[in-house]
Amino acid sequence: MPASDNRSVARITAIVIAMVLATGLALLLLYQMRQVLVWIVVAALFATALHPLADWVERHVTWCRRWLSTLVVFLAVFVLLGGLVALFVTPLVHEGARFADEAPQLIADARAGRGPVGDVLRRFHVLQWMQQHREQIQQYVRSLGGGTLAFARSAASTVAGIVTIFVLSYLMVLEAPKVLATFLALFAPERAERVRRVGRDCAKTITGYISGNLLISVICGLLTYVVLLLTGVPFAGLIAVFVAVADLVPLVGATLGAVVAAVAGFVHSTTAGIIVIVFFVVYQQLENHLLQPVILSRTVKLNPLTVLIAILAGVDLAGILGALLAIPVAGMIQIIVRDVWDTHRGGLKPAATVGEDRTPASPS
Repeated sequence: MPASDNRSVARITAIVIAMVLATGLALLLLYQMRQVLVWIVVAALFATALHPLADWVERHVTWCRRWLSTLVVFLAVFVLLGGLVALFVTPLVHEGARFADEAPQLIADARAGRGPVGDVLRRFHVLQWMQQHREQIQQYVRSLGGGTLAFARSAASTVAGIVTIFVLSYLMVLEAPKVLATFLALFAPERAERVRRVGRDCAKTITGYISGNLLISVICGLLTYVVLLLTGVPFAGLIAVFVAVADLVPLVGATLGAVVAAVAGFVHSTTAGIIVIVFFVVYQQLENHLLQPVILSRTVKLNPLTVLIAILAGVDLAGILGALLAIPVAGMIQIIVRDVWDTHRGGLKPAATVGEDRTPASPS
């Protein structure tokens, strides 16, 4: 083999090895940064939803600059969220104060085997089991110190994540015009206008998804409150608020809320516990296969079957994050595919043509 061929083979081999190593290093870096990437994706989700609002304020209020319009939008969102929190906090404070007042008596009744809690503990021989395993329970309680430290770290990480997401989303909305202008400058004017239109539709999809998800959680909380109130379960408002908040978490949130509500129902009475379980089994089927597809199909403009398939695919591919992003991603894919189809296949030709050579037709 000539020396030039040997050098060519060696060069290609070196390039392939370098590309493989670079790809592996990039994947390792992405894995190490996975938490930060999740924060960035969530921040981008909220920024995309709020960006049209900031544009609207800036466009209709002539003296309002970009930084002020962004600040106004975020303050309005905070006020709205504050109103929702106040709506939920009112029963939360009432039920929490009631629980704090009744907690000592509940504990005393449980120890004595009286009341609904004590009746459950006596029926399932929990007090006897606790007496027999007192030393193991004490050792477990003492070992919770390390778990408390881990919980504190997790809570600090959660707070840091929320603050980071807020700052990132604010900066994304604030700098969006400059970034979009720089990006659109890479295209011809007609193509740039098309990209802008598609991006606007994608932003509407994300806004619709967030509003639809909030509506579903409110419905879940209200129905839970009604069922718990009718069955006489104490602290119905407190449990319903927890269920509504938990229902915002995809994949596991609704199940977690159902478990807490069912336990509270069984503590009150066996009949109430059975009714709560039946309610959540029926409601989960309705939410997953009817309520969620129908509401999100209207807010995200997706077919209900597409919504269901997107959720199942997202959960299977990326777990909770996939469930969170499945519907808006499916909506954006639909918008892009529809635009491509209308532009290249479905749109009308500029002028009528005749024959395989596409000769312009003569005007009639």
